[in-house]
Amino acid sequence: MSHEPRRKFSVKEVGNMAYSVEDAGKRVEELRKEIEEHNYRYYVLDRPVIEDSEFDRLMRELDKLEKDFPELVTPYSPTQRVGGKASERFRKVVHSVPMLSLANAFGEGELRDFDRRVRSAVNGPVEYVVEFKIDGLSVALQYRDGVFYRGATRGDGVVGEDVTANLRTIKTIPLRLKQNLTLEARGEVYISQQGFEELNRRQEDLGLAVFANPRNAAAGSLRQLDPGVTASRPLDILIFNLEYIEGRETGSHSEGLDLLSELGFKVSPMYDVCTDIGDVIEKCLYWQEQRDRLDFEIDGIVIKVNSIRQREVLGATSKNPRWAVAYKFPAQAKTTVVRDIIIQVGRTGALTPTALLEPVRISGSTVSRATLHNEDYIRDKDIRIGDTVLVKKAGEIIPEVVEVLKEHRTGKEKVFDMPDRCPECGSEAMRIEGEAATRCTGISCPAKTRRSIIHFVSRDAMDISGLGPSIIEQLLDEGLIKDASDLYYLKDRSGQLENLERMGKKSVENLLNAIEASKDRGLSRVITSLGIPYVGSRAAALLARHFGSMDRLMEAGKEELMEVPEIGDKMADSIRTFLNQEQNLKFINNLKESGVKMTEDRAADAAPGKFSGQTFVLTGTLGKYTRNEAAEIIERLGGKVSGSVSKKTDYVVAGENPGSKLDKARNLGVKVIGEREFDELIGY
Repeated sequence: MSHEPRRKFSVKEVGNMAYSVEDAGKRVEELRKEIEEHNYRYYVLDRPVIEDSEFDRLMRELDKLEKDFPELVTPYSPTQRVGGKASERFRKVVHSVPMLSLANAFGEGELRDFDRRVRSAVNGPVEYVVEFKIDGLSVALQYRDGVFYRGATRGDGVVGEDVTANLRTIKTIPLRLKQNLTLEARGEVYISQQGFEELNRRQEDLGLAVFANPRNAAAGSLRQLDPGVTASRPLDILIFNLEYIEGRETGSHSEGLDLLSELGFKVSPMYDVCTDIGDVIEKCLYWQEQRDRLDFEIDGIVIKVNSIRQREVLGATSKNPRWAVAYKFPAQAKTTVVRDIIIQVGRTGALTPTALLEPVRISGSTVSRATLHNEDYIRDKDIRIGDTVLVKKAGEIIPEVVEVLKEHRTGKEKVFDMPDRCPECGSEAMRIEGEAATRCTGISCPAKTRRSIIHFVSRDAMDISGLGPSIIEQLLDEGLIKDASDLYYLKDRSGQLENLERMGKKSVENLLNAIEASKDRGLSRVITSLGIPYVGSRAAALLARHFGSMDRLMEAGKEELMEVPEIGDKMADSIRTFLNQEQNLKFINNLKESGVKMTEDRAADAAPGKFSGQTFVLTGTLGKYTRNEAAEIIERLGGKVSGSVSKKTDYVVAGENPGSKLDKARNLGVKVIGEREFDELIGY
C-alpha cells in the first residue's frame, strides 16, 4: 500500500487562534469585507452600526494577520490606506478621456439661452440633472475588476498627476467596489467647513501657517509628497460622474449616479432631475440663497443633460461639453469695519496698503484683511480707518472693499496718508510719475529680499518644498542667506540649520535634498524665479524655448526679444533693464556657479514648432517612450495631445496593444503611425 506524502501547512498563532495560510486567507477576506461595510456605513451613509472599539478590534485583528502572513496583503486592504511611500514627485497621467471644464452661466437669461441651444440640437424634450458645484479639486478614479488602482488630478484636463497613494487615504473612496467592475468615476475632493476649522486650529497649535480657504487646504493636502500627511487632513470626496464602465450600459446620468451609489461611492447629496428649465432656474436661485446651510463650499450649480444619447448628439468643443453648464453664484458681499490700514512691501518694493478688518466669513473663509491696492484706490473710495464697509471676494478668492457705507460714519474715522518712508527699512518711498504704486528706493530693503525669496522658491518658480516664509525669515535673521542664490550654498551649514526652530536633522536633510533637486528645473523656471517685472511663467517658457540658454537670453537685444511670440515692447524693455543691472547679473552668476541648470531641453532643435496647429492622440504601449515622454516631445514641438480621437485629429500614434482609439481613427480616416514613423516625424 503506497502512502501519499502528507502535505505540510505552516501554522502560526494569532491571538488565541492557530492559523494555516489557507485559514488565514479566509479570515482576512472575511475581515476585509466586514470592515469595508462598516467604513461605508460610517463615512458614506453616516449610519454606523457598531461601536468604535469593536471596529478597532477588527482592524487590529486584520493588521496582525497581515503582518504574520505578509503574502496575503493586497492593495485594496483597509490596512493599506496609509501605506504608500513619500513620493519625490508626482508621475504625469494622460487621461483616457479629457477632463473638460464647464462653460459658465451668470444669470437666468444665460441659462435659458443654454436650454434653447440644447433643445434645438436634439430636436426634442430634454431632462436636466441639477447638482452642487463643489469648490474643491477634481480627480479621476480608475478601477479594474472592482479594485481601485489609480487616481489622478484633473491637471490641464489632458494630463494630470498620479496621486493614487494620497487618494487611498480618503475613507470615502472605496478601495474595492461592491461588484467586480472596471470603470472610471470622477469626483471632487474637498474639506468640510467643520474639518477646515479643526485643521486650522491644529495648524495654529503647531505654530504653522493657517489655510486661506477649504479649497486651498484640500488641494494642498492632496498634493503632499508624503501620504501620511494627506491622511492627517480631513479630506472627503463626492462623486459626480460615471465616465465609463465595461460590460454595462447606463442610459442616463442619473442612472449612472444611482449605480455609483450602489457600488459604494459617496455621491452628491443633491441631484435632482428636472424636465423644464424653469425648474432648473428655481433650484439654482434656491441654493444661491441657502448655500450657507451646507457643511461644504459650493460656488454654483451644475446643470447636465441627463440622456447619454442626447449628450453624444450635442458633443463638445475643444474646452467644454455642449451638454453641461455651470451656473455661477454672484460673489457674496458682507459688511464689516476697517480697524486699521497697514503697509506691506512687495518684492518689487511697492508699498501696498492693506485694510485690517473685523473678521467676517465670506464664501467659505474668514476674511480679516483686504488689499487696498494703492493711494488712488483709497482716495477714490474715500476709505478711512473706522469705516463700515462692504467687502466681497474678487473672483471668489481675493477680498476687496467694494463700497464705504458712509451713512454709518460717526465722525471718529481717520483719513489715511501714504507714508513717505518705507516701514521696513526707513528708505525714502517715492511715487514715479505715471505709476499708481509708491515704491521703496532702498536697494537692500529686507522686505523686498524676503518676498523675492518667497517668490523664488514658489511652485511656479524653483519649487523648493519645505521653504515656507517662517523658515526663510529665520535664515535671513540668522545671516545664513542674503538672497535666494545663497540657498544653494546652505549644504555647508547643515549644523547651523539644525539650530533653527522646528528644524531637526531629518528636516534639514529633506530641505537640502529639495534645494539640490531644484537645480535641474530648467531655464524657464529660472527665468520665472528671477521675478522680472511683467514676465510670468508663460513668458518665461516662451523665452526659454526660443533662446535655449541663459547666455543667449542675456545677449539678446530688445529687437531680438520682441521676435519671441507674445513678448511686446513693454516686456522687452523690462527684461533688458533687469539684465543690465550689475547686482542681477551677479545673482544669476551665483546660481550658475552653484550648478543650477541654465538651459532648456528642446527635442528636435532643428525644427522647433514643426507640429504647430497639429493634434496627436497616443494609444497603446510605446517601446522607446512612456506616454508622458512622447506627449512632452509633441508639446515642445508646438503640437497638442488629446485624449480622444475626432475628425480634427492629425495623427494617432499607436504602440502595442492599442485600444478602441485605433478603431475610431480608422473609421474616421485619421492617419495612424507607429513608433518608427513617430521618430521620423520628430527627427530622431
